[in-house]
Amino acid sequence: MRSLSLGTRLALIILLGTLGTVGSVLFVAYGALVEDFEDILTKQQLSETRRITNEVNERLQLQLDLLAESASMLSDGNALRGLGEIANQLERQKLLNNLFPDGVLVFDANATAIFENFYVSRRVGTNYADRPHFQKAIRSREPVISRPIIGRTTGLPLISFIAPIESDDGDLLGLLGGTVNLGKTSILPKETLSEITSDGATFYVIDSENFLFIEGGPAPENGITPLPSPGHNRLIDAALSGITSGHAIGPEGHKLIYATSHLQRLGWQFVRAVPFEWATAPADESFGHFVWLSLGIALLIALVSYVLSRSTTNPLDRMTRKIRNMIRSPSEAARLVPSGPNEVRNLAIAFNQLMDERDAISTMKDQFVSNVSHELRTPLTSINGALRLIESGATGELPARARAMNSLALRNGHRLQLLISDLLDFSKLSAGRMSVTLAPESLQPILESTVFDNQTMADEYKVVLTAHCSLRQKVITDPHRLRQILDNFVSNAIKFSPANGKVRVFVETGSSGSTRIVVQDNGDGVPESFVERLFDRFSQADAGNTKTTAGTGLGLAICRELAALMNGRLGYYYDQGAHFWVELPAAGNEA
Repeated sequence: MRSLSLGTRLALIILLGTLGTVGSVLFVAYGALVEDFEDILTKQQLSETRRITNEVNERLQLQLDLLAESASMLSDGNALRGLGEIANQLERQKLLNNLFPDGVLVFDANATAIFENFYVSRRVGTNYADRPHFQKAIRSREPVISRPIIGRTTGLPLISFIAPIESDDGDLLGLLGGTVNLGKTSILPKETLSEITSDGATFYVIDSENFLFIEGGPAPENGITPLPSPGHNRLIDAALSGITSGHAIGPEGHKLIYATSHLQRLGWQFVRAVPFEWATAPADESFGHFVWLSLGIALLIALVSYVLSRSTTNPLDRMTRKIRNMIRSPSEAARLVPSGPNEVRNLAIAFNQLMDERDAISTMKDQFVSNVSHELRTPLTSINGALRLIESGATGELPARARAMNSLALRNGHRLQLLISDLLDFSKLSAGRMSVTLAPESLQPILESTVFDNQTMADEYKVVLTAHCSLRQKVITDPHRLRQILDNFVSNAIKFSPANGKVRVFVETGSSGSTRIVVQDNGDGVPESFVERLFDRFSQADAGNTKTTAGTGLGLAICRELAALMNGRLGYYYDQGAHFWVELPAAGNEA
């Protein structure tokens, strides 16, 4: 294995990955098989609901045909028979009475009930000419079935069958009607209902116009019940949506495969649904053995892949650890040992060359900083000293314009001196040559001197600068370096504060018993997108503030390194203004 190149090893990994992909394809095939079973189940439900719909439709047509046949026997060719003859005639119609167990009625030509085969209060004498199905039967002279209606006298949902009674000349003599009270009589035989609801299947007959359960309601013993409100039964919602088949969630939260069929003449929906597990069970059974075999193969592939990947990445891991050691100790002239596969050896050689270049650049940087120190800082100090003498009037009174130009040159010279100091400090910190002297120090004089030295700048920007500190608060620090951090925080706070703003320096308890010194302003704070890079070298946010001036972007980076040298840390947060803080070890309080 050690003689194989990195490319060969990766090729083997890709090969094994391909085998894994093949296994995935087989699982996709399993999903396709489940979809096929699902389609078959859906078609079965469609077929079942259509079969039931046809059975109900045929039964209704049989009732209607028998009613029409019976209607033709209730006239003598010219007029309706007498009530006694009608009673005798209807009593002999046993099949008619069986098909209409909830009542057979005879109406005159004006649709007023004149006879009933069994008594219902206030039914005889009632005129039904306003009912649409009566109007349709009178107009068309054809037998008619009504949509489910609420009976005037019974108050129960029923289906009304109407057949015209005509003379030999085609005149309307009356109407023969039969009713099926849906609250008492089911239009589906019990054996049919038992068959279509077996094995956990769900079956509903829904009156979509009156929003009623005709069959299959939540409490079958209560007979016909209203449909639940939308959202309470998603299977009902799906059936009424017009989508004839698909998936839905049943009342108990289980996934179902459903299909619907519509009986136009009654406005009913026949809904049948079966558990989704009916589609997955056959596929699960077929794939059971395959799953165990696949798991064994997957474990073998995983083991081989692990061995190959580790043999491939171990050299790289060793190189990574050495590189991190070089980063932590840049002064060490360590180099990687070119060994292992060709690719790893070439990478080690290239990295060593990069390190040589880095060392050369580092040497050039050190030389540049040395030149800055000797060639720029010394003459700049002399220039600034001369400008201060002129500013003080040592050379005599200057004209107003010359005095303004001298002040401008002095400010820019001071700024340039600060920039050079930042470069020198950062160079020392990067090279590990910055030293600090740590000792217990009282915070009050440090904060007071910070306010005093930055007061001129605060006055220039019209900012109120204050500090609050107890006499007893002490920290372990280097006062000069702490001043350097606080001066940076305070100067930034002043520059980014609005006119007549306030900058406050105060002390609070930090984490793990340390002491936190906070510099707070009431400006807009640091943009959120820049917070993560706030303390990185050469990073500056575009705050859009005309009062700000360009710098090296090293100030906060230097503060972070100084805080680390003093065994502390610093950070930032926004709370009605920017808060920059530095935490240092507490030194105990004076008595």
